[in-house]
This record gives sequence, structure tokens and C-alpha cells, in this order.
Amino acid sequence: MNRLYKESVEIQNDPPHNISGGPKNDNLFEWEAVLIGPEGTPYQNGVFMLDIFLSEDYPMKPPNIIFRTKIYHPNINHSGNICLDILKKSWSPSLTISKILLSICSLLNEPNTEDPLVPDIAKMYNENKELYFKTAKEWTSIYAS
Repeated sequence: MNRLYKESVEIQNDPPHNISGGPKNDNLFEWEAVLIGPEGTPYQNGVFMLDIFLSEDYPMKPPNIIFRTKIYHPNINHSGNICLDILKKSWSPSLTISKILLSICSLLNEPNTEDPLVPDIAKMYNENKELYFKTAKEWTSIYAS
């Protein structure tokens, strides 16, 4: 509980670039975050809402993070689930919510098509990047503006 409080103060006082977040209704186990799509990506200037659920076992267990905003990405499915190694098998208790959100921003910039959650989008990214960028940009303007 002490760690979560420290992390909430840290992210509010010194938020990472284009990221904001914190506990929902003062509930340290349920947070929301906002990511602004990274420049130079089809998500640029999009406003993406995420829900973060932390268990009593945090930081020994990773948080569950879900995109509330629809996004076209090979590592994020239609339900908002994220395929990111640090949220699964590469989890480390030394990671903070700020660092995780930065990693999610990096994932927007560099999709991992070797471990996709949505194989069809990964295939498009690998075979027709132009169409992938066009579709992702359209989704960003429809759902994240």
C-alpha cells in the first residue's frame, strides 16, 4: 500500500512525457491513465485512456492494464488487452507504473510482430506497412481524438 501511494505521488508530481495517471476515486488498487500517441506514429496526438488494476500482491504480481480507447495495433486486441512481456513472463517487482506506461508508449512506436495478440494486424504490419499506418491513423482519428 505504501509503495502504491509513493507511485501515485511520483506519477502526479513528475509524470513521464505525454503520460498522466493516478488512482481512481482515491482507490490505490484501481488507476486510470492517459497516453498521448507518440510523434511519428499513426497514433500521434491520439488520446488513449487506460485502466490499471492492481492486486493486493503488487508489486510481486504485475498490474492488469487495459486500453479503454479502441486502437489498431498488433499487440492490443479489441478488448483492450495488451501483449507486452513485462506484464507477463518478464515482470519484475522493480518496475513501476510509470515505467510500464513508458513501455506501452514504446510498444506503440515499435510493435512486436513476433508475439502478436492480433495476428492479422501483425501480418499487415509486416506485409503492407502503408495500409497498416493508414488504418491505425484512421482508428486514432475516430476513437482517440
